[in-house]
Amino acid sequence: MSEIITAQQNELAGMIKRYADSDGVHATAIPSLFFIRRSDASGPSYGVYNLSLCLVAQGAKEVWLAQERYEYNPADYLVASVRLPVTSQVIEASAEVPYLGLKLAFTVGQILEVLGDSEIRAGAKENAKRGMFVSRIEPTLLDAVMRLVRLLDNPKDIPLLAPLFTKEILYRVLQGEHGIALEQIAIEGSSAHLIKEVIDHITNNYAKSFRVEELAEKVNMSAASLHRHFKEVTAMSPIQFQKQLRLQEARRLLLSESTGAADVAFRVGYESQSQFSREYSRMFGLPPREDMMQLKTQHDPIISD
Repeated sequence: MSEIITAQQNELAGMIKRYADSDGVHATAIPSLFFIRRSDASGPSYGVYNLSLCLVAQGAKEVWLAQERYEYNPADYLVASVRLPVTSQVIEASAEVPYLGLKLAFTVGQILEVLGDSEIRAGAKENAKRGMFVSRIEPTLLDAVMRLVRLLDNPKDIPLLAPLFTKEILYRVLQGEHGIALEQIAIEGSSAHLIKEVIDHITNNYAKSFRVEELAEKVNMSAASLHRHFKEVTAMSPIQFQKQLRLQEARRLLLSESTGAADVAFRVGYESQSQFSREYSRMFGLPPREDMMQLKTQHDPIISD
């Protein structure tokens, strides 16, 4: 890592420490910017990554998308270009040297704005790409991130400059080696964009049953083509994707409400409690009741950041 990047990473770590003085996910005065701090490499967290850029200033983290593992540290950045249910875990952290991370959320509209104002590519429709990637960080990208973060010390500048710096950050990511994956999500009519529409539909209706043929009809694809492109973007089938959403929501409900497993199973779309219990155990390692007993002795076990 170059001296310039190292200096910027140290400055970023100092800013995160200052604005995130305790473990957890911390919102900032910039609505799309979040800081994360962890003082130990504890167990996995489960959640859905929305469109976002994630950086590590100190420590290291791994994210599992289905059976694929993505590890990143201060030399890298991770991008999720669509909503994806994941398992994440901080793998380097201690009380003396905590994990310090940053998440910047963005929208398809912001990607389109950058594409419209630049000549990055001609905008040709290509085959769908994986909706998550890790790349080596470049000084130009980190410099744009630092200018955004420094706005927290000058809040009056945020309304005008934060959108400009965010736009530059997306421009740098789109110029990177995996930028095409981000571009394709925004291009209307591309297979990746159509899969994003299907992902949004499943996410908003995860408790309802569906047939792949019905989803394919919504986006004018054949069932085989939808299944292939969906797996290319998410690393899982539509049914597997829905199952992860259901189980993550079930776990959240069990922990946050005084509700039994049978009621929760029904609320997230299961008709069979035994099937729910089997699939829950397969994903989280324990049946619902035992998992809840263990979770309630831990901190922040649900929210993935």
